Amino acid sequence: MAFIDDLVFQFEDNETGGQFTAHDAEGQRAELTFSKAGEKLIIADHTGVPDAFRGKGVGQALVERLVSYVREEKKKLVPLCPFVKAQLKRHPEWQDVLES
Repeated sequence: MAFIDDLVFQFEDNETGGQFTAHDAEGQRAELTFSKAGEKLIIADHTGVPDAFRGKGVGQALVERLVSYVREEKKKLVPLCPFVKAQLKRHPEWQDVLES
């Protein structure tokens, strides 16, 4: 997890959506973007991870933050992004956030 510990994670939120990002000291950036659909739904629509970050858990760390956000906001998640969808399948403990 040392690589993850060296990243700076940020969160941006507005009326229509937001994003979770991770930056390293060299300025490389990973992102997970989402849209808001009404009062109760969050749609995960894109995850982008640079090659230097791949295989180091950065994408999963962004999804973890999204899941926490959805829980805190008492909303449900629609994972349109294939990466987010795959991560949710791997983590049964996150199933509570899925829109049924």
